[in-house]
Amino acid sequence: MSIQARRERERAERERAIIAAARELAEAEGWDAVTTRRLAAEIEYSQPVLYSHFKGKGAIMAAVAVEGCADLADELAAARAAATGPRQAVAGIATAYAEFAERRPALYDAIFNLPTDLSFATQETPVELVRAFAELAQTLHPFAGDDNLETFTETFWSGLHGLVTLMRNGRLRREEHERRLAILVDRFTRLG
Repeated sequence: MSIQARRERERAERERAIIAAARELAEAEGWDAVTTRRLAAEIEYSQPVLYSHFKGKGAIMAAVAVEGCADLADELAAARAAATGPRQAVAGIATAYAEFAERRPALYDAIFNLPTDLSFATQETPVELVRAFAELAQTLHPFAGDDNLETFTETFWSGLHGLVTLMRNGRLRREEHERRLAILVDRFTRLG
């Protein structure tokens, strides 16, 4: 192995360690606990090493969000694949999405709620974000009818995100969560 290849491998390993440490720390203590100083201590590198990989906390959060979106896409794909029909697939992805948000709150916040420099719905959108959206769109396709599929999917996603966020923040009654998801699925899976 050449020296250059070894350096590139070590750099990639450090970057993965930074992302993993940020993700673990955020899940354990929230994003306020994630600082470059704390991350440097966690991975046993200096702060300048972190800055050689990322511009700052926002860039680290964006990297965590991209990784998290890949996880979300995998979970949505599994829910869609396990469904016995199109309507069940929509119910499955709605449940998988809500469970992901509940199980991984800091990761969900990095993807959807906290400010990052990630671009959505542009040519620069990372493939992981595109893939998660595509899972939603593929699942909703049979129900879009004459509506633009992308707009139809964005509307469903907005409703799902709103329900999840409002419930997580205590604005909606937790005991009605499943019923609200069922209503959302019902409204979006009606043809015509």
